Amino acid sequence: MEHAHQVLIVGGGLVGASLAIALDRVGIRTALVEATAEAMPAVFDERNLSFAEATVNALSALGVLQALKAPAGPIRQIHVSRAGDFGRVRLDARDYGRTQFGQVVVARDFGQALEARLQTLTHVTRYRPGRVTAVGVADGGRRVVDIETPDGVVRASAALLVAADGTDSITRGALGIEADRHDYRQTLFVARLQAARAPDGVAYERLTDSGPTALLPRGDRHYGLVHGVASEDAEAVAALDDAAFLARVQSVFGWRAGRFEAVGPRSRYPIRRVVAAATTAPRAVLVGNAAQTLHPIGAQGFNLGLRDALTLAELVADAADPGAPALLERYAARRREDRSRTLAFSDGLARLTSNPSPLVRPLRSLGLLAIDRDAALQAMLAGGAMGYRGDVPALCRGGAA
Repeated sequence: MEHAHQVLIVGGGLVGASLAIALDRVGIRTALVEATAEAMPAVFDERNLSFAEATVNALSALGVLQALKAPAGPIRQIHVSRAGDFGRVRLDARDYGRTQFGQVVVARDFGQALEARLQTLTHVTRYRPGRVTAVGVADGGRRVVDIETPDGVVRASAALLVAADGTDSITRGALGIEADRHDYRQTLFVARLQAARAPDGVAYERLTDSGPTALLPRGDRHYGLVHGVASEDAEAVAALDDAAFLARVQSVFGWRAGRFEAVGPRSRYPIRRVVAAATTAPRAVLVGNAAQTLHPIGAQGFNLGLRDALTLAELVADAADPGAPALLERYAARRREDRSRTLAFSDGLARLTSNPSPLVRPLRSLGLLAIDRDAALQAMLAGGAMGYRGDVPALCRGGAA
């Protein structure tokens, strides 16, 4: 028996789950294929998510942030500097009529809030654990997928198939969409960090040859640490005890946030850039990391992926056919500017700030000084940090979809 849906989402991670909630809100019959039966997949760990203002607006409208059990940490100021260079960039939300640029949320807490909302949905069928083993096209052009479940293979169809299954998306491959890949040869260590002074709303990003070291102000009087190292040094850094690891981070970051006193369990992730050659195929769309996986510098990844999902939900809401070619063309057109500008910003900043050439250093320093003194350049950076690039979905602007 074939199970028919309007939209079928492959991937129940952060973006896929958010999309399911947005589609349920407008009454779209949706299927969500999730790789694990656990309420807390491994992806929802101690990583710290920096939500832009646009993301906060949207997730509040979807009722997700209200389900957080732990307090979020407001980002009131942003401080960017580069080791070995002079100059720095400081942004203050008050200069833009805001109390904050966004919020810091622990990924595990966010995962629990998403799960709480998913359990209340009335238009979403969840296949979990489920694994898509085949993708095809049925008579009439509908997408058909085979889903392997504990009870056997289930066949489901939908007018629109959404690939939200991450960087190494199997669905993207099944659709025949190629991806451009770049290895930055950097590894990120993430952890909870305690300093002698509690966070005061400042998000710090310290840039180095081997990647960024960032401190994000969490809501539990700790910082969320992101520490980039050269990949060839990752094993040695992973082997450090807590005291030695803290000493390393302190030496890279400096003392602007005070003395580092304790660090929680560490996770590490290789940094890659994976960009799909196209974001649509016949009756199919890629969103989130399946469409583009960015360098984490500037914390743009999830925010960009959520804007993918909400733009799609906005277009599907009033559509007679969610997978119509005209709708997919409109989706790609609406996402083009935001996607291209964010990709260029992330990749360009990552390559420029990690370039160790002495010829680049004075130019980079002058650039930092120029941004810190130019209100127009600062406003452009602040707008991007708050998630306002290109054609932004209505929910991100604080409006109704």
